[in-house]
Amino acid sequence: MAEPARRERRLRGIPVSPGIGIGPVFTAEEKEAPIVRRRIQAADTAAETSRLDAAVAQSRAQLLKLRARLAILPEDSQTEIAPLLEAYVQMLSGSRLLRGARQRVAEALVSAETALGDACEEIVAALLALPGDAAGRRRRAEEVREITRRVVRNLTRTPFRSFASLPAGAVLVAEGLRPADAALLEPAKLAGVLTEEGGTDGHTAILLRALGVPAVLGVPGLIAAVRSAAAVTLDGSSGDVVINPGSAARAAARRGIMAYAKERQRLAQLRRLPAVTRDGTLIELAANLELPAELPLIARSGAVGIGLLRTEFLFMNREALPDEDDQAETYRTIVEAMGGDPVTIRALDWGGEKEIEALTNAGLVPEARDANPALGLRGIRLLLRQPELFETQLAAILRAAVAGPVRILLPMVSALSELREAREHLERTARRLRRIGARIPEELPPLGIMVETPGAALAADALAQEADFFAIGTNDLAMYALAVDRGEAAVATLYDPLHPAVLRLIQFTAEAALRFHVPVSVCGEMAADPRLTPLLVGLGLRQFSMSASAVPRVKQAVRALDIEEASRLARTVMGHSDPERIRALILGA
Repeated sequence: MAEPARRERRLRGIPVSPGIGIGPVFTAEEKEAPIVRRRIQAADTAAETSRLDAAVAQSRAQLLKLRARLAILPEDSQTEIAPLLEAYVQMLSGSRLLRGARQRVAEALVSAETALGDACEEIVAALLALPGDAAGRRRRAEEVREITRRVVRNLTRTPFRSFASLPAGAVLVAEGLRPADAALLEPAKLAGVLTEEGGTDGHTAILLRALGVPAVLGVPGLIAAVRSAAAVTLDGSSGDVVINPGSAARAAARRGIMAYAKERQRLAQLRRLPAVTRDGTLIELAANLELPAELPLIARSGAVGIGLLRTEFLFMNREALPDEDDQAETYRTIVEAMGGDPVTIRALDWGGEKEIEALTNAGLVPEARDANPALGLRGIRLLLRQPELFETQLAAILRAAVAGPVRILLPMVSALSELREAREHLERTARRLRRIGARIPEELPPLGIMVETPGAALAADALAQEADFFAIGTNDLAMYALAVDRGEAAVATLYDPLHPAVLRLIQFTAEAALRFHVPVSVCGEMAADPRLTPLLVGLGLRQFSMSASAVPRVKQAVRALDIEEASRLARTVMGHSDPERIRALILGA
């Protein structure tokens, strides 16, 4: 008797990595390593600590082996995965997690698994209770949980998931996928990835995008739906999933694969073309840099320089602060890698959701967090309160500036007095370096400010008379203007960068900069959205900094622009006060 045809079924999940996939189902299940609570005798504490240390050493060796494997992955993938693996390795080297676990073994007389699990949940609870960026807090909490799972799996000798038998052209289907799992995948063999758990802002999603694998996460009912499935199709841009696709669904998927390939090829060809409007106006597109490992991605994006180098990576995942030599060497390497393109280095921006253990260990920030860190000691406020920390970083930047053009960017400035005091620190640091014979540029690098508070935007006229350049941080500017944390689900819908109040602050800043001939750029998420490029250009902005992956699409938008048309759009938009009408004008929705 012939087997009955399987019924086609459609599901919808969270699109996290663009592209179309079609192929047979490959399910990869993994046995969980449960943490069984167990007490021990006082005489057994040394043996239990040795068990923990052995599992930590084994976990570290596994991660180092995984890191060595990165050489066979695409460079874009390496830029995302390597920093995460490095963070995992750092957590296995005297971190709060391991100190807490060892203390619990010795004092609470519990097994290594129990101690590690309790220490993990205490740290996770503290992280999730912090105010600020909810997505960032969830990612950091998941990092702690992930390294805990790995050590516990080694403690209990529970085998890890294997993808060795994954056939070429298959769609990987799993309940969940961890970042270390994603690092084991071979993109050339995969048609796509589907999971029942997960979302767009986790490390796994980031890594799948870097691998270039079409992926949809968070698909409700996925595992039950694929139990009898032979094949699936997925759309990593829309989140659509078809279980047991019929002939029409398969044909649509194949057409989608061809269209997506052509689009990627067309965007890649833009790399060597200038970002010039139809009427010949040059728009400068630079890249944001989070970690040095992203440099190859910037080189391939067609960006002209680094518009925002976030320096927090040098201070995180370590117990002691980096010294002047460490910082100078890192900055110099980045500046040299840019081959003469300008690099804007932002001074340490601690605060908000960022937690840097080295600062706490050095006694530079209080252990107890501000009740509302977004309004507390952060950015320039901390740097001016801790001049040794600030001047050490300034000295490192000055020493690196001999390798190529550098600008210094001050975070969270809200008053002219802060800019003046920061300039005094820069000049004092330069005098000290010259006295000891250090090699620094004859002319000091330009000193600019982030415009990310309504106060700074409204004082832009005064600030423009003394700042060498502006960088508008639209993410924080919108947050402070609207009093909305977009990471909080209850108010996230109120976060709107197209709110007329936010647009007027951007307009006021841009006009002040133009009046005083001060360069001004946009470096928030608005800069990376090609749908907003006409409006921002129409407001007079000519410099943008964004993630490297966004540069080709924004360049495409620039090359389709006419300045007069963009100016007319901006005048029309700024004449409205209804956010819905503004959204319709810009987005056509």
